[in-house]
Amino acid sequence: MLKQMGRTSQTALIILHVLVTVKAFEMEIIPANRIIAQIGEKLILTCNTTGCASPSFSWRTQMDNPLGGTVYNHRTYSTLTMNPVSIVNSHDYLCTVFCGEKDKKEKSIKVELYSFPSDPVIEISPSVIAGEPITVICKIPDVYPSNVLEVVLKKEENTLYEKDFYEDDSTDIESKTVTYSFSPTAEDIGKEITCVAKLPIANTDFEPKERVTSQKLNAYFGPQNTVITASPSNSPMEGDQLKLTCVTESNPPPQIVWRKHPADEIIQHLIENNVLSIPHASFTDSGLYICEVTNLSTNKTEKATVDIVIQGAPNIAELSIVPSTTVQEGENISIQCSAESNPSPKIILRKKSDSAEMGPYSEGRILLPSVTFLDGGNYECVAENKFGKSKNEITLIVQYGPKNTVISVIPATAVKEGETVTMKCTSSGNPAPVISWKKKKATGESEKIFKDATLTIQNIKSTDLGLYECEAYNQFGKEEKAVQLLVQGRLEKPDQMVPLIVAFSGVAAVAVPVVAILIYVSRKAKINGSYSFVKALRLKV
Repeated sequence: MLKQMGRTSQTALIILHVLVTVKAFEMEIIPANRIIAQIGEKLILTCNTTGCASPSFSWRTQMDNPLGGTVYNHRTYSTLTMNPVSIVNSHDYLCTVFCGEKDKKEKSIKVELYSFPSDPVIEISPSVIAGEPITVICKIPDVYPSNVLEVVLKKEENTLYEKDFYEDDSTDIESKTVTYSFSPTAEDIGKEITCVAKLPIANTDFEPKERVTSQKLNAYFGPQNTVITASPSNSPMEGDQLKLTCVTESNPPPQIVWRKHPADEIIQHLIENNVLSIPHASFTDSGLYICEVTNLSTNKTEKATVDIVIQGAPNIAELSIVPSTTVQEGENISIQCSAESNPSPKIILRKKSDSAEMGPYSEGRILLPSVTFLDGGNYECVAENKFGKSKNEITLIVQYGPKNTVISVIPATAVKEGETVTMKCTSSGNPAPVISWKKKKATGESEKIFKDATLTIQNIKSTDLGLYECEAYNQFGKEEKAVQLLVQGRLEKPDQMVPLIVAFSGVAAVAVPVVAILIYVSRKAKINGSYSFVKALRLKV
């Protein structure tokens, strides 16, 4: 019995030990309980768990309003991201976590919002003249919640005016304005007017809770002593950055308008306040720049000018052929070249050639009346000054009808029957002429026989003799050339000559002995006075 009781106690201790070592299911919200966030910024709420391997999460507002954010669940935690946070996110947010089917935990966090993004803006109007009233306007931009806003206007250390907005029932971001009028004395000119804005939200640690702006009570004046400074200089190199700064004395700051003469129009370069910036100066940026400043309070305008000259190697601005780069022979054309640079460039315009020597040149313009095909080709413009040179080319294409049409015959214009003759016709023209061949018929008419530059006649016969005409044609005209082809009789063929040679040899074999006998008989007759041909044959035999 005692043993059994001991075993039971031991088992209970083991179970208790296991329960103690296993972590209990818990959750927390980070940050906890309450958070205050700046409207427009990013806010992340995190719901974290321990003691549960696979929790499931749920976010909601206690009034079941839209979350106004994005939920992301990852293993043991879940985040609710509001980016940017806005007025609609001012709620109590509840995170519910389920661990299995039975375990459930919930926690909430209160999200409070504020907006206090910038210092107040002070406006003092009209001109500060001793004895006349002025109005000080202090504007506090984009405030929330405005019902805790406090504003104090000071002159030096003396408080002029205080205002709070405790009764303001606004539920959105608003800009608040405090206005105060007083009559300054002559001693007040130059003293500082200060606007202090406070947003003392209880139990919060955001900064700043106070924003301050000051402005001196200065009389409105100017503009005066207006000048323009150029950096790096009034004569920068092409490609340099150029900055023109317009400096003036004026209160309040004047409106500034930049102009350029002779264009005399608003400039499109980058203008920031009183600085005109040209990132990469070009020759076209040369000219007289005008800075016009206007003080709307004093209704006074003043101008300053600076003459800018951009220096550098030439840029060829134009290289053109008028009326066109492709013309017909006989037209009048003008080739023009212009370049930009400072100092002014020397311009050479000339026709390029295959030889080392260039063609005749002119300074910027070539006039070609009644252009010919020989004028076609590449023309080069070279612009040069002390900083360097540049060049460019343009091609003139002259269209013309066929010229210089020539026929060549291989082997010759007089050939024997059975031979092959090749006749080739060449012609210049633009566009390239189309070549065709014709042959004169016995009637005198011409018959088209072939369309190509090269005409080949194989195994020529006597019927192939005659007048052949080459016609070169394009849309600008045509040109014809002719050649007379003569065909001679030919020798017999070798296989027909063999029997003739054999027959001739046989005749020669018989004729030679006979001739010898006749010579012998003749000689005997001279000796004897008479001669018997029969006897001679017998004696010979």
